[in-house]
Amino acid sequence: MRSSLAPGVWFLRAFSRDSWFRGFILLLTFLIYTCYHMSRKPISVVKSRLHQNCSELEPVNNTHSPNDTTWCSWAPFDQDNYKELLGAVDNAFLVAYAIGMFISGIFGERLPLRYYLSTGMLLSGLFTSLFGLGYFWNIHMLWYFVLIQICNGLVQTTGWPSVVTCVGNWFGKGKRGLIMGVWNSHTSVGNILGSLIAGIWVNDQWGLSFVVPGIITGAVGVLTFLFLIEYPEDVDCTPPQHHGGPDEDQDNPEDPGNGPYSNRDSSLEAATSSKEPCAEPAAISFLGALRIPGVIEFSLCLLFAKLVSYTFLYWLPLYIFNVAHFSAKEAGDLSTLFDVGGIIGGIMAGLISDYTNGRATTCCVMLILAAPMMFLYNYIGQNGVISSIVMLIICGALVNGPYSLITTAVSADLGTHQSLKGNAKALSTVTAIIDGTGSVGAALGPLLAGLISPTGWNNVFYMLISADVLACLLLCRLVYKEILAWKASLSRGRGYKEI
Repeated sequence: MRSSLAPGVWFLRAFSRDSWFRGFILLLTFLIYTCYHMSRKPISVVKSRLHQNCSELEPVNNTHSPNDTTWCSWAPFDQDNYKELLGAVDNAFLVAYAIGMFISGIFGERLPLRYYLSTGMLLSGLFTSLFGLGYFWNIHMLWYFVLIQICNGLVQTTGWPSVVTCVGNWFGKGKRGLIMGVWNSHTSVGNILGSLIAGIWVNDQWGLSFVVPGIITGAVGVLTFLFLIEYPEDVDCTPPQHHGGPDEDQDNPEDPGNGPYSNRDSSLEAATSSKEPCAEPAAISFLGALRIPGVIEFSLCLLFAKLVSYTFLYWLPLYIFNVAHFSAKEAGDLSTLFDVGGIIGGIMAGLISDYTNGRATTCCVMLILAAPMMFLYNYIGQNGVISSIVMLIICGALVNGPYSLITTAVSADLGTHQSLKGNAKALSTVTAIIDGTGSVGAALGPLLAGLISPTGWNNVFYMLISADVLACLLLCRLVYKEILAWKASLSRGRGYKEI
C-alpha cells in the first residue's frame, strides 16, 4: 500500500515509473514519425531509375533499337519532359500534404490521438505500397501515380500534429533544446532508412523500394494502436509541470528568464496541460490560432526553411546521379549523408540555443552560414568523394538544423502563450497551421527545382540560396528581441556586482 512506504521511497518509485513511461512515449513517437519520413523518401531514390540513359545497357533479347536510349526507363517517365513529370508526382504529394495539414489539426483536436494516428499510419503504408505495386502491375499511366501520391499526402498529415501533441501531453517545462534536438532527428533517421531500403531494390525491382517501407509503416501503425498512451493520467502517472500563471509567459525586458523567446526552453510540452478530469478544454478555432502573436511570422519563416530542406530531400539523389555520375544506388546512399548532417545540426542547434537562450539567433546564424555552403557544394562538392562527403554533412547540418529547431521552438513559444492556457487541444491546431504553411514551401521547392533544373543545376542552387536569405530576414525581429533580452540580462548582472 502507498501509505506503508516512506515518502522518499514512494517518490523514487513514482519518479522511476514516470520516467519509464515518458521515455517509452518519446521512443514510440520517434519511431512513428521516422516511419512517416521513411515512406516519403523512396521516390527521390527511384527517380534516377524511372528515367535513365540506357545506351550503355544491352537490350533484353535484342528487342530494342541500339539508338533507343530510353528503353530501360519506366513509361511515362521515359519522355524528354521527365523532370516535369517527376516534379508533378512530387507535388501531388506535397500540395495535398500542405492543404490537408490545415485541416488535420482540427480533426486531431476532436478525435482520440491513438485512433487518429494509427489509422493514418495504416493508410499511409497502404498508399506507399500501392505506388510500388504499380511496378508489378505494369502500370504506365501518370494519373495512377499522381492519385496515389495525393492520397498519401492527405493521410500523412495525421502524423506531425499528433506526435507533437502527444509529446506535449507528457513533458513539462524545463531545458528541452537538447532533448527535442535529438527527438527531431526522426526526420533525418527516416530519410536515411528510406534511402537505404530503397537502394537495395532500385536497380532490380524498384517496386519493392516502396512496398517494404509501406509494410513497415503499417506494422508500426498497429503498434501505435496497441501501445500509444495519450495522457499520463491514463496510466496513473504524474502530470507534467506547467507555468503557474499567464503573467509568467509575458515578454519582460527586465527579466531575461521571461524574455520574448526564453520560454522555448520548455519545449513543445510546456505548452500543454494535463487532461482535466472534470472539464475538457475547448478546441481553438483556426482564426483564433492565427491571432496568437508569432504564428504567422514563424509559419512564413518555416515555409522558406522547408522549401530548401525538401528540395534536397526529393532532388539530391538525382542531382548526384546526374552531376557526379554515380549509380542510382550509390547516389541514394551518398545522399543519406545530408541527413546525417541534419541529425548533427539539430542536436547542435538545441545545445547552442539552450546555452545562449537564443533560438531565433541560433537559427539565423546557421541559415546565414548555409547560403555560402550551398554555393560551395554546387561548385566544388563533386570534385571528389571526400569533398562530397564533407560538404554534404556540413550542408545538412546548416540546412536541417534550423528547420528542426524552428519547428520545436515555434510550438513551444506559441504553446506557452497565455491565450492557450495550457490547452493541449489548441496545440494540435497551432502546430498544424505552422507545419501546413511550412509544407507550402515544401511543395514549392521540388516544383521549382523540376521547372528550373532543365536550365541548369546552378539556377536551382541560386533559388535555394534566395529562399535561405528570405528565411533569415523573417527572423530579424525575433533576433532583435533576443539581443535586447541579453542586454537587459547583462545590465542587471552588472548591477548585482556593484551591490
